[in-house]
Amino acid sequence: MGSFFGLVSFLLCALQISAEWNTKDYMKREHSLIKPYQASSMSIPNWDFMGSTMVTNNYIRLTPDLQSKEGAIWNTIPCNVKNWELHVHFKVHGKGKDLFGDGFAIWYAKDRMVGGPVFGNRDFFQGLAIIVDTYSNHNGPHNHQHPYISAMINNGSLHYDHDRDGTHTQLAGCEAKLRNLEHDTHVNIRYEKDTLTVSTDIENKAAWKECLSVKGVRLPTGYYFGASAATGDLSDTHDVISIKLYELDSPDDVQEDRSKILPSAAFFEAPRDHVDDVKPSSMSGFKIFLLMLFGTLAVIVLVVIGIMIYQKQQEQSRKRFY
Repeated sequence: MGSFFGLVSFLLCALQISAEWNTKDYMKREHSLIKPYQASSMSIPNWDFMGSTMVTNNYIRLTPDLQSKEGAIWNTIPCNVKNWELHVHFKVHGKGKDLFGDGFAIWYAKDRMVGGPVFGNRDFFQGLAIIVDTYSNHNGPHNHQHPYISAMINNGSLHYDHDRDGTHTQLAGCEAKLRNLEHDTHVNIRYEKDTLTVSTDIENKAAWKECLSVKGVRLPTGYYFGASAATGDLSDTHDVISIKLYELDSPDDVQEDRSKILPSAAFFEAPRDHVDDVKPSSMSGFKIFLLMLFGTLAVIVLVVIGIMIYQKQQEQSRKRFY
C-alpha cells in the first residue's frame, strides 16, 4: 500500500511540474497574431493597424506593390515576458526584378502606432528593430547585397540613416534572398539571457539558419511588438501571415526588474564608409537613340567625304601622268 501511495505522489508531482512547464513554454496568445484574424467586427483582437494596412482572410498586407505607401500593425498589450522567442511568417513579393523596395521591420518598442521614416515607424525610437531592407543605397565591393536583415537597438538617441542602409547603428546582419519565393518564409527572433539571436527559414528546409547572434543586449519589459513596412519611388508587397510569441523558461536567469531600464547593447558593428550611388543617366531612351543616330550619320558623312577627297586626288594624279 505504501508503494502505491508513493507512486501516486510521484505522478501528482510529475503532473504539477509538467503543468508548470507548460505555462512557461507555450504560445502567448495575447501577443500572437494567427488566422482567423478578425472577430465579428473589422477589428483584430489585441492588435491595431494603420496606414495602408489591409486585413484579408489569409494575410495582413502592410503595403501593396505601389509607390509611397506605409503600413503597420501593433500589439495593444505590453509584453512583460523577459525571455521570449518571436516567430514571424511573412511574404515579400512584387513585380520588380532588379529594383524594388523599401522593406519592412519587426519591432519591440516603447511607442506604438506612430508612423515615420524608418520603414513606416518613427525615427529615434526606443527598443529593438529587426530590419529587412530590400533596397540598397550603396554600391561597391565592400557592401552587402540586398535584401539584408539587420538588428538595431535604440535608446531614443540614435538616427536610422537610410543613406547608409543603417550600417552605422546596426548590431549585426546577414544577406537573405527572400523575395518572390513560392514557399513560406519565416524569421525567428530569440531573446534569452541578454543574447539576441535572429534566424531565418527561407530555403524551404523546415529548419532555422542563424543570421546573427549578439550578446550583451538589455531590453526592458513592458514594450510592444509590431511590424511595419514602407515603399518609396520603388515598391513591393509586404505581407504578414502570422506572429507567434513564446515565453522561454530560463530558470537560471537572474531575477531583475527590467521595467525601468533603457535599451542598450554592448556591441555594435564598425560603421562602413558611405559610397555614393552612381547616378543614372538623366537622358531618355529617345535622346540616346537620337545621339547614336547623329553619331552614325556623322561617321558616314566623314567616310563619304574621305572617299571623295581620295578620288579627287587620284584624278589629279592621272592628269599629271598623262
